[in-house]
Amino acid sequence: MQFNQEIDQLLSERFSKDSLIALATCEGATPSVRAVNTVYADGAFWVITYAKSGKMRQIAVNPIVGLCGEWFTGHGTAQSLGHVLLPDNAAMMVILRKAFADWYGNGHVNEADPDTILLCITVTDGVFFRNGTRYEFTR
Repeated sequence: MQFNQEIDQLLSERFSKDSLIALATCEGATPSVRAVNTVYADGAFWVITYAKSGKMRQIAVNPIVGLCGEWFTGHGTAQSLGHVLLPDNAAMMVILRKAFADWYGNGHVNEADPDTILLCITVTDGVFFRNGTRYEFTR
């Protein structure tokens, strides 16, 4: 099935809040996986992260990532959108600050640091289960 409005809606219903998912990257032949807080919106998963992290170093070389969480597994293309305070990131940051409000201000995120960035992961394909139905899709 092609990625469509129904798939987008199902992913939104499940992940349009603070969601913990596994994000897999690869460096050479060695995979790495870590849990990240994310919100799904506009066909993508959104993450606030650190530009000098291992995941961002790996994404710079290979932007294809694996995703897994809450009866969903898939792939995406990851792209740094730069510092969280850039004007182009303002609308998404309003959504993320609200979704991450329980922990956002506890010292984990430093918006003043230019290496605090917005990561956009556009979903390219996946398998999603809901109420006993399997949805397999590609974009």
